Amino acid sequence: MILYPAIDVKDGQAVRLLRGEMDTATVFNDDPAAQARAFEAAGFGWLHLVDLNGAIEGRPVNRAAVEAILAAVAIPAQLGGGIRNMATIESWLEAGIARVILGTVAVKDPELVRAACREFPGRIALGIDARGGRVAVEGWAEVSAIETLELARRFEDAGAAAIIFTDISRDGALQGVNVEATAALAGATRLPVIASGGVAALDDIDALMAASDGIQGDSPQGAAVQGGGIQGAIIGRALYDGRIDPAAALALVSARARADA
Repeated sequence: MILYPAIDVKDGQAVRLLRGEMDTATVFNDDPAAQARAFEAAGFGWLHLVDLNGAIEGRPVNRAAVEAILAAVAIPAQLGGGIRNMATIESWLEAGIARVILGTVAVKDPELVRAACREFPGRIALGIDARGGRVAVEGWAEVSAIETLELARRFEDAGAAAIIFTDISRDGALQGVNVEATAALAGATRLPVIASGGVAALDDIDALMAASDGIQGDSPQGAAVQGGGIQGAIIGRALYDGRIDPAAALALVSARARADA
């Protein structure tokens, strides 16, 4: 399992929100690049970045902060927020982003997602943010009529690298990750799933790893298939407020990997 420390950027600062509400932002670092360096120094191998203003406005807003992060670290980063056309996808990948996350356009412009997956294999992730079992879009400001699994299965054959699944009700609330919903999604699609929202303790990481073991699912055609499994977990507020110690979290993942080898 890969652990992704989150850097959500709002107005050029690293913040955390509660359940995606912009007016709940808590600033944890006014220098996102410095925060990125700290996460890299702690031993993390990836970063999860979100342009929060961009998610609302539908275009990149915090580009300077993201580029400063990319210049500050050597580890790869995935980015979501305000990426709604091919030109923006290409621009971020050329800037050094390893993987872009497409959420709103998966609902509103699915052909763009498919085209991006063909053009940039392995570098496109599908962002599925759920509120009450349905997919939220436009920076979580709107809830569509599409169910989580329905959207995942629409892109199962598109070549996406992964699904990043967020339970909005848990995001930033430190109430524990929704292991059941995450495992159900991971077992029902061939795409690997990255869990997001609510990771509050080492027990959450351990539960996700346990749930990923032996996941089985059904294909859209009804034939039994091996699910993609839970590939990773995104951790936000619990890292910033010290509830999760980076060294302990990384050691837990390493120990499980050795045991499974």
